[in-house]
Amino acid sequence: MSDMTLPDSTNRNAWLGLLAVLPLVLLVAMDGSILYLAMPHLTSALTPSADQALWILDIYGFVVGSLLIAFGNIGDRYGRLRLIMTGAIVFGAGSLGASYAQSPPGLIIARALMGLGGATLLPSGLAIVSALFPDARQRAQAIGIFAATFAAGFAIGPLIGGMLLRHFEWNIVFLINIPVVLAFLIAAPILLREVRSTTGGRIDLPSLLLSFAGILLFTWSLKTAAADGFTLRQSIVGIIGILSVALFLRRQTKISDPLVDLDLFRDRIFSIAILTGLLSLVVWSAASYLSGIYLQAVLGLDVFTTALLTLPGAVVLTATCVGTARLVEWVGRRTALVTTLLLISAGVFLLLLTSTQTGVAAFIASTMIAGIGFGLSFSLVAEVAVSAVPAERAGAAGSLAETSNELGNALGISLLGSLATLSFRLLGPGVAGTLNETLDHAGVTPEVTAQAKEAFLTGLHMAVGAGGLMTLTLGIVAWLWLPGKLPE
Repeated sequence: MSDMTLPDSTNRNAWLGLLAVLPLVLLVAMDGSILYLAMPHLTSALTPSADQALWILDIYGFVVGSLLIAFGNIGDRYGRLRLIMTGAIVFGAGSLGASYAQSPPGLIIARALMGLGGATLLPSGLAIVSALFPDARQRAQAIGIFAATFAAGFAIGPLIGGMLLRHFEWNIVFLINIPVVLAFLIAAPILLREVRSTTGGRIDLPSLLLSFAGILLFTWSLKTAAADGFTLRQSIVGIIGILSVALFLRRQTKISDPLVDLDLFRDRIFSIAILTGLLSLVVWSAASYLSGIYLQAVLGLDVFTTALLTLPGAVVLTATCVGTARLVEWVGRRTALVTTLLLISAGVFLLLLTSTQTGVAAFIASTMIAGIGFGLSFSLVAEVAVSAVPAERAGAAGSLAETSNELGNALGISLLGSLATLSFRLLGPGVAGTLNETLDHAGVTPEVTAQAKEAFLTGLHMAVGAGGLMTLTLGIVAWLWLPGKLPE
């Protein structure tokens, strides 16, 4: 990139500061993609129940999504560098705890601790990077590199994870976080500077508790119903969760410093952008998680081969992130946003062509087509959301865009993953709650194995079909509802 010249020491320090943050960004992305491939190994080692397996995957995203806006406000007031360093320590401690967990509940708690630290990493890192570059053009380049690095984590995460899992146990996927965190803690005080804002409001603790409790209780109820059926306890917890979310939303309209500025959603451009970010991650996380199990447990591929099969789509995703700006200049933001949703929908629908015998070609084609849509989404959503609101509300809009991504990542596994779990419970052989548990069960006959694989495949098709329909519907709504030319 010829524009990235280093004419003076200030500019050079800014790019060095960006380089200090990027490994941490890469780590956060790798952590999610590595874990999808590690789940069959982890399930065999710790034998979690169906709902515990889902919690291991998505408790991180729920904690991050629930605390993202609050930690954004804390960083504004007390300093983002201080916050991101504290978060890195907590993230490292959670990673260490996860690597030595001896039971599913212990691993869930460690993953929650990782989420507590992770809630500081992406938003604070992005804020610090933005402040390093006073020049608008260079700042846009730096943010583009930030987004591309996040996408690249998905590309190298499965490959690195596959290589490591050939020689080590499942806990290696958490242990590799430690040296990266230590390197960041050494480099950050030298290369980064503190960033504060004078406009940060107070943290409303009741809002924080209501949102966190509401999301967790509702999703616990949903997961439990999918795995075990409806019960009185499960229903009561679900109702409490829904009421908590309703009270949270009502409170946001009554207090002076809301965690979520609901007035922003009056703008249709902003609303479509946030929903695009949410649904694209819902579909991505569910499809990635279920496909990883499908390739290994149904088709019988080893983890390294599975990792190699994910590379074409991940490379396309990364390249799209890098080239999004030029594409948007060519076709316009409205067309790019609609195209994002239609490509994701078309890509995941290709997974409907998979069977218990063949499906590798459909998987690769799916990830490459959907990868273009995901790459566009990662780079486009925040930009469209921020440009849709007045400048003085850009910070709140950016935080909501980040939150929609994190919640989408967790909700995909909860909602669509629970749909797949429900299918397996209803159609499976009844030996165990998950496919991996069933295949690991002693004395399983070939007939039972075949039934279990068919039940899982049906659940996969139901989940990706539902995800594809959601993004297709939003794409049509966006095409009909958005104005012909979106604001720059």
